[in-house]
Amino acid sequence: MRNLLIFISKYNAFFLFLIFEVSALVIYVKYNSFQRATYINTANDITGSMYARVNELNSYLLLKDVNDSLARENARLRGQLNSAYYADTLAKRTVTDSVYKQQYTYTEARVINNSVNKRNNYITILKGTKDGITKGMGVISSSGVVGKIIYASEHLSIVQSLLHKDSQVSAMLADTKDIGSLVWGDDIDPHKGLLKDVPNHVKPHIGQWVVTSTYSSLYPAGIPLGRVSNLHAKSGGFFLNMEVNLAVDFSKLQYVYVVNNKLSLERQALEGQEKQDE
Repeated sequence: MRNLLIFISKYNAFFLFLIFEVSALVIYVKYNSFQRATYINTANDITGSMYARVNELNSYLLLKDVNDSLARENARLRGQLNSAYYADTLAKRTVTDSVYKQQYTYTEARVINNSVNKRNNYITILKGTKDGITKGMGVISSSGVVGKIIYASEHLSIVQSLLHKDSQVSAMLADTKDIGSLVWGDDIDPHKGLLKDVPNHVKPHIGQWVVTSTYSSLYPAGIPLGRVSNLHAKSGGFFLNMEVNLAVDFSKLQYVYVVNNKLSLERQALEGQEKQDE
């Protein structure tokens, strides 16, 4: 306290100047309408600018929560698409009753690790068995097919990327519905795939969409895989092989959707029984 009094007494002239200066400014602004209006407008501009900066900072800090919310909403909306349902038709006497039942559900997940420059690439996502994720489920993004789940722990899962030597997706040309298989090319280009085993009577064209086929057990039909970019990629004998520009930019993946095909286990059981009977 003593030091404070000594400090004030030492600089008392400066403090008196500040008091008189502030008092003069207050009287000047208070009793002059033009100066008062100017002061209010300037203060409002400064305050508004500060609020805008603070709001931008808060928006940036909340960006992750906003993205998570949008991803959840997209997953919910995907589950309402017609492609997520199948028709269960019951015939009784002369009455036919068709009831649409949901076949596919979607779970959003954030990508926390990813590689694109290896021969076998994997993606780690922040969802696991606790969230209903199991091995064998398909994974897509808002742009197209991403891969499939190969490992799942309680909170995390590993996705075998489409950019993997063992990845193969049942595909078709969107316009003609001709079936083939999409694999990753041997040149390890993260932007290109190879559509192979298309019947050689087909006449595809550059830019034609390649999508998942109705034969796929992991994905609904019609999920984008890419566009035809080269009609003479490799000779396939009695079949056509063509180069495809992949729909997904794997280097920019942030959120994905895990696809749960509710009929997958039933299909696998039946097809496994068929193989045993052969």
